[in-house]
Order: sequence, then C-alpha cells, then structure tokens
Amino acid sequence: MFSNPALFQNILFYMITTLAWGSTWYAIKFQFGNVAPTLSIGYRFTIASLILFGWCAFKKVHLSFSKKCHFFFILQGIFLFSLNYLFAYEAAMHVSSGINAVIFSIVLIFNMLNSFLFYRLSINFKLISGAFLGIIGICFIFWPQISVLNFSNGSLKGMILSLLGSATASWGTMISMRNQKHHLPVMQTNAYAMGYGAILTFLLAWIEGQPFTFDWTFSYIGSLFYLSIVGSVIAFGCYLTLVGQIGPVKASYIMLITPIVALTISTFLEQFKWEPHVIWGVGLISLGNLIILGKRKRSHKAAV
Repeated sequence: MFSNPALFQNILFYMITTLAWGSTWYAIKFQFGNVAPTLSIGYRFTIASLILFGWCAFKKVHLSFSKKCHFFFILQGIFLFSLNYLFAYEAAMHVSSGINAVIFSIVLIFNMLNSFLFYRLSINFKLISGAFLGIIGICFIFWPQISVLNFSNGSLKGMILSLLGSATASWGTMISMRNQKHHLPVMQTNAYAMGYGAILTFLLAWIEGQPFTFDWTFSYIGSLFYLSIVGSVIAFGCYLTLVGQIGPVKASYIMLITPIVALTISTFLEQFKWEPHVIWGVGLISLGNLIILGKRKRSHKAAV
C-alpha cells in the first residue's frame, strides 16, 4: 500500500502520538488529589526512564556516552520532561484547561522562530498559514472559556506560566533536534533525559517543602502508568523521531490535533456536546494540518 516506508512510518508515528497525547488529557484528571503535581510529574518520568533503560538493556544497545552528550541529555530533560510540565500544571491552577490549550498551541510559533534562529531552517507561507489556521481553530474550540476571560492577577499569572510552558517545550524540542543531528539515538537519549528531568522535578519538590506522598488507589496508579508508558515512552519516542524526520514545525502540529482526540474521548466518557464553534474549530485545525503536511513541489531541504 505504501511504496515509501519512511512516509508510512511518519504517518504511523503521527497517528500514535496524536492518539496517545489526546487520551492523556483524560488520564491526567486522575492525577490530581492527594499527591502534589510536582511529585506526580516526577513519578511519571521516573517510571518512563526505568522502562526505557529496561528496553535498552533487553536490546543490548550501548548506554555509554560522553560528558558533553550527558550535558545535552540534562538540558533536554530540564526543558522537555520537567519545567514545561511544571509550568503547565501550575498554570492550570489559575486558568481553565481551554486557555491553557490555546496558549500552549503557540509552541508552533516558537518552533518556527527557534528553527530559524538555531538551525537557519527557512519558513514558507504554507507553514505559516497552516499554523495560523490551527491556532485560530483552537481558539474556536475553546471560545466559551476565552470569551469570559478576565485579566485578573491570577489569570494573568496563569497565562504567563502557560506561555513559559510553551516556550520551554519548544526549547526542549530544539535540543532533541540537535541531539538527533549529532546521531544520538532517541531511545537512549530519552532514557537519560527523562531520568534527569525526574531528578530535577523531585529536587524542586524538596525545595518547595512538598511532603513525599503517594496515592495507592487504582485510579491514580493506573493513570500514572498510562501516562508513563503511553504518554511518555511511546508518545515522546514517536514525536521526537518525527522532529528529526519531518522537522519541529510539522511535528508540533500534533499539539493542535490532540485536543480533538481529547474532545472525542470526552464525548463518550463525559457526555461532551459538539457545539457549532467546536465543529468550526475542528475544521480549521484539520485544514491547517492538510496545508502543513501536504505534498510540496520543492525539495524537503527548502523548509522546516
């Protein structure tokens, strides 16, 4: 069916990442309660890191890297597996999930700018127009929450935190791209980076004076392992591979599609109703996705 194996792999990884992260929106709800968000993030990436190291041991792949490599593993862990989640979780305490999703969608713009600044990758009109349509689509979906937004101190703080989460996620993506350009394998890199990210998160929890607690309920443990395995090991493995294969801008469009998957899941589990503004939003996001991922006549080297 697919004469191009690389294209088939990219489509498959794109679908897997979208479905995985789209479903984590629901799973994250079971993480709030008796355990501080900082600790839950630390537990999540500790489990994910151990699973990846286990996979590496099973496959007998090398785990010996230079100090310089570890420096970039640490940076990737800080920005992609720690700070961006901490900012996003803290932002959720001050603004609605819809506002959080809208602001986090700006990661597309950050990736465009950072791709040019760090790698001098050109940005064509198709990428800009597709990203613009996608972000407008996200605004349509969450319009009821946007329309009642007030710029109180709490809301403004939440928006700034969400913006910082988007920025740090983009920096982490750029570091991953750098690591892949230096031929560092994604799985081993993620194993170390997630471990370093977990260590930093636990350190921040200790500095905050958070009591190291755990929730032994089935819902918490089940959602934790789902987030660790599906949302972290599988999704990040696929997403960061896509970053290396199709570029950070195209790969990051996944961030705009995951809310659609989340809303679909919510339709069956939470009786979410598809209002006209949601349908319009989904249509705009889908159109933007088609524009960004559509075939180009020019060489792949011409744009991100």
